[in-house]
Amino acid sequence: MGNTLPKGHKKLLNAWAFYDWANSVYNLTISSAVFPIFWGALTIIRNDQGEIISDTVSFLGYDFNNDSLISYVTALAFLIVSFISPFLSGIADYIGNKKNFLKFFCYLGALSCIGLYWFSLDNLFFSLLCYLLALIGFWGSIVFYNSYLPDIAFPEQQDAISAKGYSLGYIGSVILLIINLVMILKYDWFGFENEGLPTRLSFLMVGVWWIGFSQYSYY
Repeated sequence: MGNTLPKGHKKLLNAWAFYDWANSVYNLTISSAVFPIFWGALTIIRNDQGEIISDTVSFLGYDFNNDSLISYVTALAFLIVSFISPFLSGIADYIGNKKNFLKFFCYLGALSCIGLYWFSLDNLFFSLLCYLLALIGFWGSIVFYNSYLPDIAFPEQQDAISAKGYSLGYIGSVILLIINLVMILKYDWFGFENEGLPTRLSFLMVGVWWIGFSQYSYY
């Protein structure tokens, strides 16, 4: 990007900020609003009175509390990102191909979100692998996304454009979340039999949104 437009150029800054619009849907739909409820509904068994009978999940021959298992996978993803990011950032700075690394983690995360469409307890290894890779993809891309800021913006521009990116990310993620929640809560409007399929479709939509809107930033 920096080769075609001069540092500080308005289009360049806007393109950087717009990546937040593309990737923040992961944070809101997968990390915060939809997937945690989906995971709980999938792994918690209740009786007719709504009391919890079991919240245990079998994985790799062991029984885990459902919250503990997803926390372990999340912690592993952050551990991987913390280990690989310094090395990859150094390589990217030396070779000068940060955009390729940004793209790699973007596509890794987005395609893994699409993979969550097939999330099931019957194929839990693949399902949790998609969850793990989606998280690695998101935070890995953030590392390279943030590293671009001093390259494309002068110090006096950085606070304003960073705030703009945050605002765009908030707006974009809320828009998609509203679409997804309407689709899930009013599933009968769309011809679905229950909320299961539209919930899974929301994961797929996150991946498509992330890949699709990031193209403007790459361009």
